[in-house]
Amino acid sequence: MKRILITGAAGFLGSHLCDRYIKEGFKVVGMDNLITGDLKNIEHLMKLENFEFHHHDVSKFVHVPGELTHILHFASPASPIDYLKIPIQTLKVSSLGTHNLLGLALVKKARILVASTSEVYGDPLVHPQTEDYWGNVNPVGPRGVYDEAKRFQEAITMAYHTYHGLETRIVRIFNTYGPRMRLNDGRVLPAFIGQALRGEDLTIFGNGSQTRSFCYVDDLVEGIHRLLMSNESQPVNIGNPSEITIADFAEEIIKLTGTKQKVIYKDLPVDDPKQRQPDITRARNILGWEPKVTRQEGLKITYEYFRNLPKEELFKDHKDFAKAKA
Repeated sequence: MKRILITGAAGFLGSHLCDRYIKEGFKVVGMDNLITGDLKNIEHLMKLENFEFHHHDVSKFVHVPGELTHILHFASPASPIDYLKIPIQTLKVSSLGTHNLLGLALVKKARILVASTSEVYGDPLVHPQTEDYWGNVNPVGPRGVYDEAKRFQEAITMAYHTYHGLETRIVRIFNTYGPRMRLNDGRVLPAFIGQALRGEDLTIFGNGSQTRSFCYVDDLVEGIHRLLMSNESQPVNIGNPSEITIADFAEEIIKLTGTKQKVIYKDLPVDDPKQRQPDITRARNILGWEPKVTRQEGLKITYEYFRNLPKEELFKDHKDFAKAKA
């Protein structure tokens, strides 16, 4: 039986990947240090024979007994509030952690896919963003700890591929949403929904003309699976090219939630990207992949998930979120 290690297993994306590979018939080894992950996301898997969980920080030496055929490296803080709270850990998990996992893949003769991000493009000067665009990143700005960590992660992964002949895959993930997201993690979609559910005004940073492109989690997981099973070693964008301004997106959330609150505007954070839209030509041509779930469909599912959370979840980390954005 195929056996896969998924790091960041208790996080938003990691937990959905655990579900997918259980369904695919893999034995799944989940690993997470729980610095941003939550065991609630995978508690439904804990009693399964084909699932095991290791509480471990991949920035330290990683040992997994037995055979591994595949590794998915998704251990990383992935929200702006985390960059401010744990910048050193953010850097370490994509540098030391990736190094450790590449070494493990080499020893186990396993194929490894690492989760990169659209943030490698920084505040892009090319639109939409193609994989051959090198980016516009400020290495010493507040977002640099995440952006440059991911750029290094791609570089060391490709080095292991070219020097050691290791089977590697690199996915560049664009904005993704769905059930199990953290409400108060600083990202625009859960921030808007959380504010609506708490009866707060929706906060737009900047003038609202900046754009994002939102991909539903099931579509993303399908794209990742196809990339893992492909022969493509170059980075591949996985995201939804349906672009929308933040101002228009706020109006969509207001309509969806029926909130009576207004939209307020605050200063744009330093180095916040003004445009995000993936060019998914490579994914279409190589993987035969493109997103299927419309934003309207995905938002309805996501809103129902958040609306049914216990009331205390609406205010979890809320003060930290407000302080980070002040």
